[in-house]
Amino acid sequence: MITNIGIGFVTGRKHFQNVLRTYINNWLEHGLLQDENIRLHLFVAYDLKYQGTEMSDYKNVPPELAKMVASINFFGTNRINSEIAVLKNEGKLDENEAQLLFGEGYGKKRNAITYFAIKHNMDRLIFIDDDEYPLATMKNDRGQLLWTGQSVVGTHLKYIADADITHGHHCGYISPIPYIRFNNVLTENDFRHFIEAISNDIINWVKVRHNMLKNKGVTYASAAIINQPLVTEVQEENGMKFISGANLCFNLANAEKLPPFYNPPGARGEDTFMSTALSNLKVVKVPCYTFHDGFSTYNNLVHGVLPLQLEEIDSVSPANIKRFIAATIGWVRYKPLMVYITNRGAYEQTMETMAIRLRFTIPKLCAYFKTDEFEKVMVEFELYRKNVVKHFNEFEATKIAWTKLMQNINELAVY
Repeated sequence: MITNIGIGFVTGRKHFQNVLRTYINNWLEHGLLQDENIRLHLFVAYDLKYQGTEMSDYKNVPPELAKMVASINFFGTNRINSEIAVLKNEGKLDENEAQLLFGEGYGKKRNAITYFAIKHNMDRLIFIDDDEYPLATMKNDRGQLLWTGQSVVGTHLKYIADADITHGHHCGYISPIPYIRFNNVLTENDFRHFIEAISNDIINWVKVRHNMLKNKGVTYASAAIINQPLVTEVQEENGMKFISGANLCFNLANAEKLPPFYNPPGARGEDTFMSTALSNLKVVKVPCYTFHDGFSTYNNLVHGVLPLQLEEIDSVSPANIKRFIAATIGWVRYKPLMVYITNRGAYEQTMETMAIRLRFTIPKLCAYFKTDEFEKVMVEFELYRKNVVKHFNEFEATKIAWTKLMQNINELAVY
């Protein structure tokens, strides 16, 4: 029996072709392309605005790579808008519902890939990010780096039949926080207050401090997970079953049970908000890693260049500072809604504590990084705090629209 596997990329980076080549070679190495019972199909949603790319950066897949997969499907703005028109004309969605699911935004591009994968009768859908590579890195007792290839797709396929969702582990530069050398301008305690203000399901002070002081901001893979693979079911905590947006697999045999992705406008956190809607689904953590190149520092990994050591992320580089500020704005844009959903009784108190910490630390960050761009963080926080009920209602409406669409999906299927 043939199993059709959708591989979903939401991408906006110019090096997408290099990442794709790496993964296709990885699938070849791990025997997936030789397996007559598996068909791999690419679903690529691209964003030309993110880094000023062109369609050719995505669509010009070398013929020798294209022939190795069963199909390649690209989804830009025109293709998605064309599908929206069809759904509206057939009465499957109205304009507002269509924009909630498939309009502008990262989470909505993930919805588009999920929708098209279901429509094209995929049995599984695996999301891979274009800044994550199928590698794990560890340190041995002498502090030397050990690199090992990871069968990301193969591992998910091994365990997804008995679950609704599987997701794996991440190593490398998971957090877009540069290495901080604390001084009298920005002390460790100052930075602690800042991290506690923006903390979320991924970022917290214990993890940040450990990584920064012990590993200079790098997360290393666990030898135990690689050498003695353990599979664990994710338990619900604080109303969430945590998943990550990539190294993530959906069992589309149960597609009608899956919730949509959502994030407040201009924010991220689409995996966080999906995590709040998984109470009735079986979510499993599986033993495979991807290396997250959060600052695009190690692009040569996709060419087989394995560094002997991983360096701290320079906090003086304008590009790294810009990345950190953008990430911080993204976090404060989605934290109000996350708290509103998971701890509504303490919402106002949490927001006020967050505001106090940001007012205290933002001037210190501006002085340390020699930029006033961090002042935008407070402006964005207050705006998204003010609009939290609107964003909550949008999230609820998005879930309703997705359920409505899934009820009609069989009429839209492509055979």
